[in-house]
Amino acid sequence: MSDQTGSMGDVLSQSEVERLLQQVQEEESNTVVLQSNGRRSNQSRDSISAYDFRTPVFLSPIELRKLRIHHEEFIQALAARLSIYLRVEFNLQMSQLHTISFRQWCESLDSPTHLSLFRVEPLRGICILDVPPRLGLTIVDRLLGGPGHSVTSNRELSELEVTLLDQVVLLMLTEWCTHWAKYRDLRPALFGHESNGLFLQAVDADAIMLVLSIEAVINDCTETLQIAFPYWTIEPIVHLLSSRLKPGPEDLPDVPSEQSGAWNSHYDNTPMQVSAESNGLKLRAKDVVGLRVGDIVPLPPEFAERVQVKLASEKRYYGRLGTVDGRWAVEIDQISLGSNP
Repeated sequence: MSDQTGSMGDVLSQSEVERLLQQVQEEESNTVVLQSNGRRSNQSRDSISAYDFRTPVFLSPIELRKLRIHHEEFIQALAARLSIYLRVEFNLQMSQLHTISFRQWCESLDSPTHLSLFRVEPLRGICILDVPPRLGLTIVDRLLGGPGHSVTSNRELSELEVTLLDQVVLLMLTEWCTHWAKYRDLRPALFGHESNGLFLQAVDADAIMLVLSIEAVINDCTETLQIAFPYWTIEPIVHLLSSRLKPGPEDLPDVPSEQSGAWNSHYDNTPMQVSAESNGLKLRAKDVVGLRVGDIVPLPPEFAERVQVKLASEKRYYGRLGTVDGRWAVEIDQISLGSNP
């Protein structure tokens, strides 16, 4: 009887079991963290984020977003410039903007491919532009007067084809530098080519690259261009971009507390582009072609009675055209609907 009683006494109650399970869960959810001062402390695993030392991320989400917006503008301008240069519709669209190690990026490249090595003076580091041979041969065909249709072969480019393609490559890089002109004066310089990414030794294998992938479409040829920048090359202009677009606390305008629609005096000296135009004149195409210096174009009376006044590109007011002290002027007589003067 005593043995049976002892064994029954070792059985835990439901509350004790739940308490033990809760204690085990708390121990599993916490971990010991070594702090910078050498002390150890228990912290929740949920408050600790994993860090991949092989593929570190140097750009914050805000910086990456600003870079993406800036490069979308660059891609639109480049598409227009290439279409004019090649005299054929050249569509470009951003596929991806991300960071990756140099080794991983080289391993992802097709073989053969056409890699143009270049520098962006005065920045340091070697950058790379990857043009798939199929796209490169299609561009070369167009430069030589061909229709610019996709080629079936995927071979390495000859020396002559590389020389011709370098004209377009330099145009692309110049356009990229032009879009940074308001932040820093940059100049591209080509200095080498490669056809296999495994032979590249531009930077260290573990160096982090910012890679811009662009989907290019010319006639029936669709390929992906890639421009890869070492992080230390792009870092100075990323800091310039962030400092220009993110004002400090001392630069932020005060928000009126009493009246949300009141004018903020911080904007008193902000320059505004003001223009006036009228849509009251219509001419036939043959009349426009025949215009010469000295010709007189009669304007209807309502031309001066209905003038649109724009702030930047937005129509805000209407008025009448006239003169004041010998200078042209517009008398405002109506505020555009939906505008806040």
